[in-house]
This record gives sequence, structure tokens and C-alpha cells, in this order.
Amino acid sequence: MGIMEILWPVFFPLLAAVIAAVNILVKKYSGVAALENFLMWQLAVGFGLSLLYGGIGHLLFADRVAESIGWATGSPFQGEVGMWDAAIGIVGLLCLKFRGEFWTAMVIGAGLFMFSAGLGHLRELVVNGNTAANNAGAVMYVDLAYPLFLAVLLVLYRKKAARTGPLAA
Repeated sequence: MGIMEILWPVFFPLLAAVIAAVNILVKKYSGVAALENFLMWQLAVGFGLSLLYGGIGHLLFADRVAESIGWATGSPFQGEVGMWDAAIGIVGLLCLKFRGEFWTAMVIGAGLFMFSAGLGHLRELVVNGNTAANNAGAVMYVDLAYPLFLAVLLVLYRKKAARTGPLAA
């Protein structure tokens, strides 16, 4: 298993942070504008691109992904997970264009799915002893923590934006 297969859950949020940091520095954003920019890149790249990448893996490399998670190979369920991941990943990328309640829907929808998947990984670890890299590794922790992180960022952003002016449409 390659390094990207193990580290991809943290790669995309870190990439989003780097893109946002460069953007914030170059455009000299501060305050709510900096927070908005950071959140936008986290939703688009950290969530969106990551889910699209995962979806492609589930769709095109289903058996390889199944083995890395500790699942049985040949399951048609991989296609369903792959289509969900790819579809919601595209919605995440659309966060570059759309703001406001669109971001809220993205954080809630993708966040609930990702957190639930994290609980599923945790259950597999505890109940079945599944210590496969993409079950009990970084993916489990990211699935559990990242949606909460994004929800907190969204709440902070909305509170700050409400004090400084209307949310972008």
C-alpha cells in the first residue's frame, strides 16, 4: 500500500490549509474575510476533493480499496459508496462558487455521512478487531474529527459575518 493510500485523509485538509494560507497572504485578507477564505478551501478541497478522490477509489479500484479497509472484495456496495463520495465531492467543489446556506448544507450533509462512517470504522475496530490501515488508521480519526472542525468553523464564520455584514450569496 502506497503512502498516499494511507495519508490521503489528512492530505486534502492540509492542502486546503496551504492553499488558503497562500490566498490569505497574497490577497491580504484578515478577520471574517480570512475565515471565509479558509473555510471555503476546506469545504472545496478538504471535503470536496477528498470525497471525490475517495469516490474514484471506491468506483475504479473497488477491490483494492475494500482490502485496505478490511472489507470483503467484490461487493456492489462499493459502487454506492463511490457514487455518494463522488457526488458529494462535486458539491464540495461547488463551495468555491456558492456560499451561505449552501455551505451549511454541505457541512451538515457531508459531515453527517463522514462522522457516521467514522463511527462505522470505530465499531469495526472494537467489535471485529478490524485494524486495517483504512479502517483504524487516519481515515477513522479524520472521519470523526473533521466534520466537527468544519461545523465549528462554519458557526464561527457565520457569527463573525453576522456582526460585520451580510453573508455572501
